[in-house]
Amino acid sequence: MSQKEKEVKQSAAEVENENLETEHTEADNGETSAGTENQEAETRENEAKEAKDAKKDPKDAQIEELQDRLKRQMAEFDNFRKRTEKEKAAMYEIGAKDIIEKILPVVDNFERGLGMVPEEQMEDPFVDGMNKVYRQLLTELENLGVKPIEAVGKEFDPNFHNAVMQVENDELEPGTVAQELLKGYMYRDTVVRHSMVAVVQE
Repeated sequence: MSQKEKEVKQSAAEVENENLETEHTEADNGETSAGTENQEAETRENEAKEAKDAKKDPKDAQIEELQDRLKRQMAEFDNFRKRTEKEKAAMYEIGAKDIIEKILPVVDNFERGLGMVPEEQMEDPFVDGMNKVYRQLLTELENLGVKPIEAVGKEFDPNFHNAVMQVENDELEPGTVAQELLKGYMYRDTVVRHSMVAVVQE
């Protein structure tokens, strides 16, 4: 191959490289131009929005402010209503518990009185009437959520039992309730009165 042919090929390669570089440069310029156009469009949109807000009728602004204030007041009222309902429920629980505490001694007296009646007099009309009143009283208390605490034969639990004495008992495990001296009651999940018990000594 002659020197002249080599020079011609080299010139052709250089021209091709220049064309490729030009294409890449134009492509980069195109992407940059597209990005610039997007930014300009966003800027125009923001300016239009700001202009629209600036032209907003004062009445519309006042309406929005009143609507916002109304929403806040409605939220505050809803919170107040929930808080009031919670307080009312708590007051009801306290009142019911107080009344139950006053009724329990009446139940105790019924049990003591009926316990003193001899077996042969249980069919007496007066005793039978007192027994029916006693059972009705227990039924109504149960309907309200009042129930007696189990004690005898159960392991002593200070959450439910109040130990007033210790006794010896070979049939029960140490720390077990051997005798119930005064029946305890619960109102729903709350102890109204602890059971007064005698516990097997350890």
